[in-house]
Amino acid sequence: MEAGLGLGDAYGGTIERIKAQSGDKSRLGMAALMWISHAERPLRADELRHALAIKPGSKDFNGGNIPSMSTLVSYCQGLITVDKEASTVRLIHFTLQEYLSARPDTFSRPHSLMAEACLTYLNSRRVEAISPAPSLDIRGIPFLEYCSVYWGVHAKKELSDHARSLALELFQGYGSHVSTGFLWDQMGHLDLKDFRTGFRLSGLHCASLFGIVELLTALVEMKCYDINRGDSGGYTPLAWAAHCGHEGVVKILLECEEIKPDQPDKYRRTPVSHAARRGHEGVVKTLLNYGKVDPHKPDTYGRTPLLFAAWNGHEGVVKILLGWKGVNPDQPDNDGRTPLSYAAQSGHAEVVKILLEQEELNPDKQDNYGKTPLSYSTREGHERVVKILLGQEGVSPDRPSNYGKTPLVYAAWSGHEGLVKILLAQKDVGPDRPDDGGRTPLSYAAWKGHEGVVKLLLGREEVHRHKPDNDGITPLMHATERSHKSVIALLQTH
Repeated sequence: MEAGLGLGDAYGGTIERIKAQSGDKSRLGMAALMWISHAERPLRADELRHALAIKPGSKDFNGGNIPSMSTLVSYCQGLITVDKEASTVRLIHFTLQEYLSARPDTFSRPHSLMAEACLTYLNSRRVEAISPAPSLDIRGIPFLEYCSVYWGVHAKKELSDHARSLALELFQGYGSHVSTGFLWDQMGHLDLKDFRTGFRLSGLHCASLFGIVELLTALVEMKCYDINRGDSGGYTPLAWAAHCGHEGVVKILLECEEIKPDQPDKYRRTPVSHAARRGHEGVVKTLLNYGKVDPHKPDTYGRTPLLFAAWNGHEGVVKILLGWKGVNPDQPDNDGRTPLSYAAQSGHAEVVKILLEQEELNPDKQDNYGKTPLSYSTREGHERVVKILLGQEGVSPDRPSNYGKTPLVYAAWSGHEGLVKILLAQKDVGPDRPDDGGRTPLSYAAWKGHEGVVKLLLGREEVHRHKPDNDGITPLMHATERSHKSVIALLQTH
């Protein structure tokens, strides 16, 4: 970056000019650069302006201290700009971000200062007085959402004594604080409706979620929290720490005598299930080594930690769980689907290989709908997984589902030409085999307009070009109905 263009010298010189400004010009100019370059997401102009008006530790937010955007641009000597299309403030060029990242000493304790500012904003009388209503108008307090969601991220990176005190102050009434709603909403996998009606997050839940060891230790020593209490979703502090992969926090919580390491949430998912789902190998190992944890405990839907790990492609976690006594690699969920089924559907070839090494596993096991791992992988177009499965003894390339749909039907329906070729090369595959509705692979390919697949199927003598389904509709009629001109031409030619 610096070589040739001389941008490094230009940036360095400009920053020195910013620092040399008198009074608030220097302070606000450098503070604006710090926030923009270290924020967890792009800041809107009103968010940045409020951030710079905060006096750390003050209970009263003074709106008179809010600088104008034109003033900030001037103080920053042109190094920042307002993106009008996105309504955010950004650095003038991405190379400036690179320059600042390479020089961490440009700002002193940036994340600590940002955490203090966010916590001061949340502890202000103005914010504390807000009721956590479902639909909240934050136009007068635009910095509330950012502070609520990201103060802990900054504090985890750099926690000052002042930020620690401000956080403990926030936690005193955290269950009814407006910021909990924003944080909960950010964790989009949870049900916000339950949050509004049940027990909200406590300070202990929050410290565990962010993974701030110093805060968690202080809260545990206070002994003023029920360490096993679940929040609105049934998540305990341990479940949050496991979900977010905070191994240090998990270890501290497991040292508490009263801890229940296998306590499930409202969907009966345990901490080890959360960790496995997210691929946190260290947390999974820590929980299993602690004991008193069932590594194979299913949730409400019958999904085990192994199933979650396989579904999400976490090879390391899959290996850890398979090496643990009592873990069944072929255990189906309530829909009859196995870890192999989910791994095949998601295209996780390496996980599929690991699971197929298990002697007690059936590679062609049908679920409650008659679908096999091969069915799912062909439907989703995972060619590598399909090849692996077809190389397994006992895997039928033509096994139909409960509705008579074969892997070839799924491949033709989805338009995966490569898979259609692979399946047509299998001696046991019927290229014209209809499903229960009488629709053949050609019917589906014509209906969806997959010209390449239609060509492949028409190249097989066994395929009847004008075979009607149970409703009397032929492939040509399907293509005509949906105006697939190239497919119509192919069928008419034949």
